[in-house]
Amino acid sequence: MPELTRRPGAARRGHEPSRLAPPHAWNEARGAASSLSVLRGVLADPAGRAWRRVVDAVAGASTDLAAVAAAYARLFSLLAREVEFCTGPLVGDAWQHHLLSRLLDDENPFSLKAERVGWDAIGPALIAQTRADLAAVERCYRLTGTALASTVSRIAGLAATPWDEFRPLAGESSTAERLAVMRRFHGERGWDRLARELAAYFATHGAGMFGRFRAFRWTRASGHGRLEGITHVDPIRLDDLIGYELERQPVLENTRQFVAGAPANNVLLYGDRGTGKSSTVKALLNEFGDHGLRVIEIAKEQLADYPEILEVVRGRRERFVLFVDDLSFEEHETQYKALKAVLEGGVEARAENVVLYATSNRRHLLAERFADRRRSSLEDDVHPEDAAQEKLSLADRFGVHAPFLIPSQDRYLDIVAGLAARYDLRLRAGELRRRALVWSQWHNGLSCRTARQFIDALRGEVLLEKRTRGRGG
Repeated sequence: MPELTRRPGAARRGHEPSRLAPPHAWNEARGAASSLSVLRGVLADPAGRAWRRVVDAVAGASTDLAAVAAAYARLFSLLAREVEFCTGPLVGDAWQHHLLSRLLDDENPFSLKAERVGWDAIGPALIAQTRADLAAVERCYRLTGTALASTVSRIAGLAATPWDEFRPLAGESSTAERLAVMRRFHGERGWDRLARELAAYFATHGAGMFGRFRAFRWTRASGHGRLEGITHVDPIRLDDLIGYELERQPVLENTRQFVAGAPANNVLLYGDRGTGKSSTVKALLNEFGDHGLRVIEIAKEQLADYPEILEVVRGRRERFVLFVDDLSFEEHETQYKALKAVLEGGVEARAENVVLYATSNRRHLLAERFADRRRSSLEDDVHPEDAAQEKLSLADRFGVHAPFLIPSQDRYLDIVAGLAARYDLRLRAGELRRRALVWSQWHNGLSCRTARQFIDALRGEVLLEKRTRGRGG
């Protein structure tokens, strides 16, 4: 490779020549990136494109040193932001960790086929090309970020910042299986031999966004809808929900059938506010997420986007709950017609891996007033009872109804006692009862939410007392 003209003083003191990649490595990486077919998307993100610009410039012996420096600066900025805020250990340096993450997150014919039917059903041609692509990605991987930094430092006069000295946030966001696969690739020479292992990972844990995230929200921008992964999911579990076990049981059984691939119903959880309807759905995600359950949160205004959502999720291995929270309609709203289409289907067959779970404070979802009936009788509607029945029958299209009604005082106190025992809050029974009732009178009345808010306040009070005593000691 022709050497670029070096600026005076470009090499920094203490430079380590051993970290420089040999000239042929740049041309090999450049050719490998251009040869990708099935795995082309691995380098199609902003960091991958920035990396390719740097490699192209160095391999092509560009004389535009400012352009080389700008491309490198963008790459460093993108990866620094990614790995410094990563809540888990890095595998390799910043560039290598990013590339392995992209390999596991990319949706392509190989990952999607492996997810859906496994290795044995993948065609030989697809396997052969994927093996070739894996070998090409490995060549890009072995050209480390540190080697990149050292070379750019030599030719463009930048400080050769070490790429293996980033410090991620504390925590462990990656699953043990994902981390094990990344470390397996990092330590293995000859990635083409790992195609079967990669397919097994996709078959078990899913491909692309559905392998990485368990919860999503449906968003629209510039007239287009898309799924947005939710990184920090409410960690509540079924064991955390005290009370309403009987009401929750049919929802739990329906979800268990759904995750197992058996027929399942749409579910309406209705009743008074603060009784745990939404928390039940969130807890089901944490209960069955390891078994392929995914939740997509949508607003009632987005129900008309149902066909678009189906295009994204139909045929995937995962089982999807479309979750509409606090669903109800006023008389002037027409979104209920879109809901009917979701529940009943149209010409397009209903996807067997999608159900709808909705929560509502109303049993019948649509507001109906006596004035509506009087007005209908005076207007031109020949059959006003049919219009009324259409509204009332909307909820009947849900196969499972789970009523969550306001608790009695005794039930409320039982929930408080159960939560207090869970958090080891030791108050005299009479004192706990008295304070819980006072709290309900001063705040939001009798409900599961009120009980939890009272317990949270009590936990905070106990913690502050312990800290005060500790400082006093």
